[in-house]
Amino acid sequence: MNLTMSLNRSATHNTFVIERTYPTTPERVFAAFADPVKKRRWYAGVETRNVEKFEMDFRVGGREHSSYRMNESSRFPGMALSNDTTYLDILPNRRIVIAYTMTLGDKRISASLGTFEFLTRDNGTDLIFTDQAAYFEGSDGAKMREGGWQRLLERLASELES
Repeated sequence: MNLTMSLNRSATHNTFVIERTYPTTPERVFAAFADPVKKRRWYAGVETRNVEKFEMDFRVGGREHSSYRMNESSRFPGMALSNDTTYLDILPNRRIVIAYTMTLGDKRISASLGTFEFLTRDNGTDLIFTDQAAYFEGSDGAKMREGGWQRLLERLASELES
């Protein structure tokens, strides 16, 4: 490893929390995370990218891999993007904890710890998502990542309505 390069490398850290209420049971919300067909629809099938690969092994220690090619409606047409996730903790219908990295082109841009908590409410389920991340050079940064998760959790709402 080149010592000069390692001294110039930096990471920016951030934590954000998103809270959403879905008018359905925790079992249905949890299933949208656990079922590969459902998760691919709301998580991977985003209009600005073409899915090249989506693999999911939903169990503690299991992995998820998705890779995409950004399409013409994105800010970076043709750019490759990939996510690699490890499931660290799963408590059915109550909690999912993941560690995930994102790579843009051939450059790792972030490493994150994400916690999804599913809380029963009279009117449905409160989902509390906490993301703790280190963003590297060339990353999308905390504001864009939070916005991305906001959009994904909105897509989850649409998945739950169908």
